[in-house]
Amino acid sequence: MVQTLLGQAAPKFTLPASNGNQVSLKDYRGKKLVIYFYPTDMTPTCTQQSCDFRDFNGQFASNGTEVIGISPDGLQSHDKFIAMYELPFLLLSDPEHKVAEKYGVWTLKKLYGREYMGIERSTFLIDEKGRIAKEWRKVRLKNHVQQVLNAVKELG
Repeated sequence: MVQTLLGQAAPKFTLPASNGNQVSLKDYRGKKLVIYFYPTDMTPTCTQQSCDFRDFNGQFASNGTEVIGISPDGLQSHDKFIAMYELPFLLLSDPEHKVAEKYGVWTLKKLYGREYMGIERSTFLIDEKGRIAKEWRKVRLKNHVQQVLNAVKELG
């Protein structure tokens, strides 16, 4: 069982981003930030999740919130994913899953009786002071992005 990060300082990170820069948590200090972890680019559920965040991106922005996605995929894969689905936010590459481990989302998974380590679809809302204001683990997509947006609005 993963310990909650709720109320704690968000684990710090620096990762390569789809814009060619290194992106760090500290770059978002003073803003609200939504980080969603997803298993891989171009798969049906991950595509739907990313497109849901894309479709709500304007509402997040108007509520002073930035969105970033993190997966183990490389930047070349992220670039194709962004181009194909017109994603307006950065995707960060965590191939060694170091950040995923810090957030407790690199977990043992099961598929068709096979066990393997992978990303547990999860979302974190980080407040302006860099603390975890809300977390969603084992995300199911139905209404998820709306729930995240509602939490952003509640933060003010």
